[in-house]
Amino acid sequence: MSGWDEGAVYYSDQAQVLGDGAGADASEAAATRHSVLRKFKEFIRGFETSKNTFPYRESLVHDPRSLAVDLEDLDAFDADLPSLLRTSPADYLPLFETAAAEVLVSLKSKVPGETGEMEEPETRDVQILLTSKEDPVSMRSVGAQYISKLVKIAGITIAASRTKAKATYVTLVCKNCRNVKMVPCRPGLGGAIVPRSCDHIPQPGEDRCPIDPWLVVPDRSKYVDQQTLKLQENPEDVPTGELPRNILLSVDRHLVQTIVPGTRLSIMGIYSIFQSSNSSTSHRGAVAVRQPYIRVVGMEEPNEANSRGPAAFTSEEVEEFKKIAAQPDAYKHICSKIAPSIFGHDDVKKAVACLLFGGSRKVLPDGVKLRGDINVLLLGDPSTAKSQFLKFVEKTAPIAVYTSGKGSSAAGLTASVIRDGSSREFYLEGGAMVLADGGVVCIDEFDKMRPEDRVAIHEAMEQQTISIAKAGITTVLNSRTSVLAAANPPSGRYDDLKTAQDNIDLQTTILSRFDLIFIVKDVRMYTQDKIIASHIIKVHASANAASADSKISKEENWLKRYIQYCRAECHPRLSESASALLQNSYITIRQDMRQQANDTGEAAAIPITVRQLEAIVRLSEALARMKLSHVATEENVQEAIRLFTVSTMDAARSGINQQVNLTPEMANEIKQAETQIKRRIGIGNHISERKLIDELTRMGMNESIVRRALIIMHQRDEVEYKRERRLIFRKA
Repeated sequence: MSGWDEGAVYYSDQAQVLGDGAGADASEAAATRHSVLRKFKEFIRGFETSKNTFPYRESLVHDPRSLAVDLEDLDAFDADLPSLLRTSPADYLPLFETAAAEVLVSLKSKVPGETGEMEEPETRDVQILLTSKEDPVSMRSVGAQYISKLVKIAGITIAASRTKAKATYVTLVCKNCRNVKMVPCRPGLGGAIVPRSCDHIPQPGEDRCPIDPWLVVPDRSKYVDQQTLKLQENPEDVPTGELPRNILLSVDRHLVQTIVPGTRLSIMGIYSIFQSSNSSTSHRGAVAVRQPYIRVVGMEEPNEANSRGPAAFTSEEVEEFKKIAAQPDAYKHICSKIAPSIFGHDDVKKAVACLLFGGSRKVLPDGVKLRGDINVLLLGDPSTAKSQFLKFVEKTAPIAVYTSGKGSSAAGLTASVIRDGSSREFYLEGGAMVLADGGVVCIDEFDKMRPEDRVAIHEAMEQQTISIAKAGITTVLNSRTSVLAAANPPSGRYDDLKTAQDNIDLQTTILSRFDLIFIVKDVRMYTQDKIIASHIIKVHASANAASADSKISKEENWLKRYIQYCRAECHPRLSESASALLQNSYITIRQDMRQQANDTGEAAAIPITVRQLEAIVRLSEALARMKLSHVATEENVQEAIRLFTVSTMDAARSGINQQVNLTPEMANEIKQAETQIKRRIGIGNHISERKLIDELTRMGMNESIVRRALIIMHQRDEVEYKRERRLIFRKA
């Protein structure tokens, strides 16, 4: 019986014989609207969370422009209100905003007017932002049944337009009698409905106003800011083999320009429709076909550490995480969970674990940011499970994007400028590095990328931003990502007879940005081959055991949650003793490299710079973070240095150097071999490498000496290899 005792006029519909009760309906609607308005006002004024704290009243006084309302609170106050808002938000949201404005006026004290009289402050618009803890619906399942209802959708913004002014009230003037009229505008992307005729009654001797007499006066109309965004499905929600869907969002007033492209959002909005102006020719005549869009009435940005919605960890989970972190073999336990289907490669697994947990990001007092993300490069023979590692990380990391080197361009990795079809203006669309902000980018076939595309990653890997100056857009986007890259050496296989320089064949600029560089070789050893073969056969044999499957996915999920928890909760720093140890070991490493450079007469393929020192710092922080410890100790630093030594230092020392231990006899033999090779190949001719080596070994020469001689001749550019190194061609 709510609204019964409102001051409303009631009619008895005796005049209407059929008694369809239209008048009663109208008055009843007015009455319910009035009572709903009163309820909304009561809610804002009187909702208290604990004793004598009124959150909504206080936040209104603090920030009179907007008020964030939680639907759960509204539900606790009065169960009818949320259902009214959900079913017909377009009717009840304006009521809510009116209620908020009226409450705001009543909360403020009177102000002295121009005449000195105390008068009520003028009412200002308050924007209501709705939030809710419910799960978002998938973009694919939103259909016609949701039109003009409240929906919640999560996704990632890929584009934002410029702000436009949207009229809320349009002032019209009649061109005949100068009658002025204010017409309200529909919110969102809808327009105003202009009446056809003027309602001015002509005096005797006046001519009647013609039809369509109204002119719009833009200067005297009222406006609010409006902006359109494009929201795309989260990459992990897209079914395999489908293109991600996107939907238009329209935001107004205080939500404008709060969102940059590449942000993950979950939004509450009204699913609405509009008549698109530039629809395709096939739909031009179809009056009934409309385009959907969502009018946003509230948005939440998930927090940075894990952008999958707020980190809601139950107390049992936290208990379990802390228990596991407190075990002495926690590091070993976590590394055993990394890619369990891959045999061996223990150090690579440890490095991947460090990459997933990451170091801690630091902001210095002068505003310089130091990255905390760890970059790893796996370089080596085919069939050494490099891509499997990448696929595993893509599944396990809280945010991950997987791309392949040949199929990605510089614009696709960083950001591209695209011209909008309808408004003809340019906007930014973030690429893989921007979308994976706060996560991992896995790049396969890193060596097959075009050099000019590879340069685009430089800035993202060290400064962790992507700056763009194209088509009149100059901006900086965040890309706080770790990079895990896999590459093959230029000749396909890792060749021990070549120098490290020839084998790695990437520029030193990009190599110094990788914290760990692993050279993964396919070593032929009887015992190891036997174990690997039995392991792979076991994996294949027990592949489709359904019971184990759920367990594995649970393990992966557990690891994902644990990584999220560690990244959110734990930000370790180095201890004093660890810093001293690190300093001394860095100096020794630099001395060794200098010694090696002096001995061989050429710089190492992989430079050891200050970046590598920072890399060891990040690794030790990641190792501390795995155990949820806030201080990186000496043993963390020792393990980090060990990892660094077996990966990057090993790679820098790998391959052969020509000047190494060349005794005079060997030099003499190599000279002899060179003359024999020259006698066998005339200038401009070619010969099979195998045949040449066989002939010379028959003469009693050592095969390695002959190969050494060929390498030296190749470096002097006297011979070159053809047809995958099978033929040797002698140049002039």
